[in-house]
Parts: sequence; C-alpha cells; structure tokens
Amino acid sequence: MRQTTGRLPLSQVLHGLADDPIRERISVGDLLATLGDRAIGALLFIFAFPNVLPTPPGTSAILGAPLLFLAAQLAFGRQPWLPAIITQRSMSRDDFQTMIRRIGPWLARAEKLLKPRLSSLALPPMEYVIGLLCLLLATLLVLPIPLGNMLPALAISLIALGVLERDGLWVLAGLVTAGLAIVVVSGMVFAMIKTGIFLFTQVLQ
Repeated sequence: MRQTTGRLPLSQVLHGLADDPIRERISVGDLLATLGDRAIGALLFIFAFPNVLPTPPGTSAILGAPLLFLAAQLAFGRQPWLPAIITQRSMSRDDFQTMIRRIGPWLARAEKLLKPRLSSLALPPMEYVIGLLCLLLATLLVLPIPLGNMLPALAISLIALGVLERDGLWVLAGLVTAGLAIVVVSGMVFAMIKTGIFLFTQVLQ
C-alpha cells in the first residue's frame, strides 16, 4: 500500500462521510471508494475496532467477514477489493454517525501519536507477514467465544493504524497484543474443549 501525502486524517474522512447531507445511507462500497489507496489499513481498523468496545452478541461474526478478505489482501499485496455481497451492505447515515461518534475520539487521539518511524516494520515484505497474522487474528475474532474477540480486535486495530501511518512502533504494539490474544484465546478454546469433554463423559456415566 502506498502512502499519499497531503491527505486528510482518517478521522476527518469518516466524519466527512457521516456529516454529508446528500447521503441517506453509507455502504461499505462508499468507504472503499472514498479511502482509495489506504482502504485496506483503514477498513481493517474500521471493522476491527468496534469489537474492542462492548457490542451486541453476533457483531464480531458480521464484522469478521470483511476482515478476513482485507487481511488476506494485505498478506498477498493485493489492491483493496471486497465482493459485492459485502460492498453493498449499508447503514443509515444516522447509524453511521453514531458509530463514528463512538470510535472517532479514540481514533483522533491515536492520530496525534502516530508518525512515520521504524517504517520497515510497516512496509513490504513485513507488511505481508503482518497480513498473515491479521488473517489469523480475524479468524479468532469470528469464533463464538464470549469476550474472545476483544484482544484480537485490539491487535488488528493497532497493526492497521501502524500500517496506515507507517508507524512501526504501533505495529510492534500490535504484534505484542496479537501474541497475548493468541495465548488467551487458545487457552479459552482449550478450557471450553476440556469442559465439553468432561460434561460429555459425565452424561455417559
């Protein structure tokens, strides 16, 4: 993904879409077209970060599908693309405004801290490795594990912002969080399997 100069911060772009009176609905395709060459990093953040905050059950499964596509494209150096079944999904502008009001303050704070540094960690070939890791994290995120989506979502969010702004320090923070997420979620899955086996054996007795 190439970085463009003189571009608006992501938070301003999102607020611009949310406050556009011409639009009655905002689709994933609108976001893809508006974000242009930084769509992969930006959309990884947009679809991942809501899972860090308290959300209704099933949200991770809905937001996880685009994450899987985007992470795979980052891993293989592809241009941002999503199938029509995803790009045609939309929400009312009011609902989009509500979502941006939730994530906007967090994003604005992050943008004040982000800057190009240790950029080799946010550029190819490291970018491809990061994409594979995000693909694994996205897979963990969509698993139906109570509270098991928050750490993978946070890791993807940190990595996405790091890649977006070529900030290797944020990528490193995301990698550390990703390691923690994999350990915690794996432990939760193992515990669920052991519990299931225990209950199954109790029933057979």
